[in-house]
Amino acid sequence: MTAALEELGAHIAARRPDCVLGHEIARGELTVQIALSSLVSMTDFLKTDRTCRFTTLIDLTAVDHPDRETRFDLVYHFLSMHQNHRIRLRTAIREDEMAPSITGVYPAANWFEREVFDMFGILFTGHPDLRRILTDYGFRGHPLRKDFPTTGYTEVRYDETVKRVVYEPVKLVQEYRQFDFMSPWEGAEYVLPGDEKTEAK
Repeated sequence: MTAALEELGAHIAARRPDCVLGHEIARGELTVQIALSSLVSMTDFLKTDRTCRFTTLIDLTAVDHPDRETRFDLVYHFLSMHQNHRIRLRTAIREDEMAPSITGVYPAANWFEREVFDMFGILFTGHPDLRRILTDYGFRGHPLRKDFPTTGYTEVRYDETVKRVVYEPVKLVQEYRQFDFMSPWEGAEYVLPGDEKTEAK
């Protein structure tokens, strides 16, 4: 399988030298690094080329690298049922850049791109309906960015007095908690109910 993936990677790099920045076999899949500007033409090539025939978009996600100039990696996973291959396409994008939508090539990318926009704040040009898909319309921030606070910015609850859902700033009930992370079977000084049975033996 590795030899076949190496051959496929060499084929893609030879046919599209304008797009491919590098390729490698990682975790049993071919990973191809491409330029952001070539995203649409490259995905179209992967879908239509007779050797590739990656007709199925499996997934699209992003990875946040806040300390990097190109903060995000867009990661696409494709499947070729004709060739029995998988490929991972990766492209770097800055926080102030917009990625081209591939919905014209893979209509299934519609909700994937909406999810990436919702979770990471990456905008896709040419998307037919780019709006939040997992969070509420009034939600602030993008939860999968590494600088997003784990508590969020607001909390939602139903207020019985006004008979509607209200949004409020997050209030932590306990300022400080201390966890000992000790297993109750090792080193704990307290006695749990039922422990007395072992001492009776």
